[in-house]
Amino acid sequence: MIGENLYTQLIRGAQFIKQKLDLFNPFYYYKQGTKGKAILALVAVCMFWGLTWVISKVGVKHMPALQLAGIRQFVAGVIYVSFFLLRGEQLPKGKQWRPILILSFLNFMMSNGLSTWGIKYISAGMGAIMGAIFPLWLVIIGLFASKEKLPRKAIVGLLIGFSGVCTIFSEHLQDFLNPDFRFGIGLSLIATWTWAFATLYTKQQALSFNPYFSLGLQMVIAGSTLFGVSHLIGQSVPLTDIPLKAWGAIACLIIFGSLIAFICYLYALQNLPTEQASIYAYVNPIVAAFVGWLYLNDTISLTLVLGALITLFYVYLVNQAFRINPAEQPEPEGV
Repeated sequence: MIGENLYTQLIRGAQFIKQKLDLFNPFYYYKQGTKGKAILALVAVCMFWGLTWVISKVGVKHMPALQLAGIRQFVAGVIYVSFFLLRGEQLPKGKQWRPILILSFLNFMMSNGLSTWGIKYISAGMGAIMGAIFPLWLVIIGLFASKEKLPRKAIVGLLIGFSGVCTIFSEHLQDFLNPDFRFGIGLSLIATWTWAFATLYTKQQALSFNPYFSLGLQMVIAGSTLFGVSHLIGQSVPLTDIPLKAWGAIACLIIFGSLIAFICYLYALQNLPTEQASIYAYVNPIVAAFVGWLYLNDTISLTLVLGALITLFYVYLVNQAFRINPAEQPEPEGV
């Protein structure tokens, strides 16, 4: 009898350990259906977009920021559009262009363009920290515009996450005496506003057009516009003068930041609640700080570690809130 009880306890213990280890296994999420794949896509977004802050910082050291953003978006957009045209996808007609133009302006001309310009004057980690503010705008907008109430635990979690970002930010208060730093922070702040509105608008328009094909069209429009603007305001250099290191940064941004990460982001956004999908914004600063420490000799302080721990607690709270009170979204059509 004692042996049987011990055997049962060992089996239960092994099952418990396996369940916990499965949380770190990507194939576990892949087998869980749409929501599991959306979580896996969100993890990829957390990693790749955290990495792109550092890559962008490397790029803007060697060429004008708006020109870098324009080239990145245009090339990635051409790849997207070519893929769908070869598959026989039809170009949008009439009113279908309206959301594409709006998102092109919000997502890429303003948000990506300004955030890339901003990190020319601030560190990659600080740029990612500024980007982490955007989920707070989602909550504020949601409180005034949404008919559905957010779970209380989700609101508390978002505020805790924001306090974690503020903890990290406290180390840089003296940098506000530098006008270039203030300019970079201002650009980054505007980028978070436009990204928040673009996120909500994407969620509303997801059923009215193919978001993946639209993404490529948005990039082509925004990339060519930014490239032209950078030339008009004198913030460009001849393509032949761009050093190999900058081209390497552009290639990494196209592959990881524009192609892979954006597809994962759209998939996560369509299959997870908006506030849950926005978790990546709080994880990006941790990834950016760690990669910056490895490759750019940035320092990791006790304040940064404390802020990171607070941020991870936020991630836990938001996930718990939506597990208890899910706000499932309908399956996307025409994708």
